[in-house]
Amino acid sequence: MLKKVFIKIDRVFLFVEEWALFGTVAIALLTAMANVVLRKATNDFNLYWSDEVVRKVIFFSTYVGCIAAIRSRTLIRIDALPQMLPVLKKPLTLLSHVAVLVFSVVMIYLGSQMTLMMYNDEYALTATLRIPEWIFYAVLPLMGIMMFLRTLIVAYEDWFGVMDITGGQ
Repeated sequence: MLKKVFIKIDRVFLFVEEWALFGTVAIALLTAMANVVLRKATNDFNLYWSDEVVRKVIFFSTYVGCIAAIRSRTLIRIDALPQMLPVLKKPLTLLSHVAVLVFSVVMIYLGSQMTLMMYNDEYALTATLRIPEWIFYAVLPLMGIMMFLRTLIVAYEDWFGVMDITGGQ
């Protein structure tokens, strides 16, 4: 039963991760390319807001990339010590998962607080596009929730010796 739930969560998260990253990076790339072409083709016309779009995409892709890194087990962790002393592999892996879970809870809490703060500030708008900043801050608690759930799935795989129940690497 738990395995089926984890597989379903993994599929949904994978879909969201891949398409969100693809869409945002494509938008940033097209915006930056259009700005360069316009700047070179004309002397007086450019997209003044393209830098802001690229900055927001980097912000977004960093946090979504953290979730993907958990799935592929490429998040930063202690890996030299378990190779030298294999007996420490499970305890250090557990410590790593606990650290990510704590970080996720902090991101959920602080991200929610910052999102609410920006939502309540009517003047908190992006510099050029005038988009409410709370929309971008809302990524933080969502990322925290997704990191938490993804870490539980990976910890389950690691702890019970179940390899690759979610189709990850």
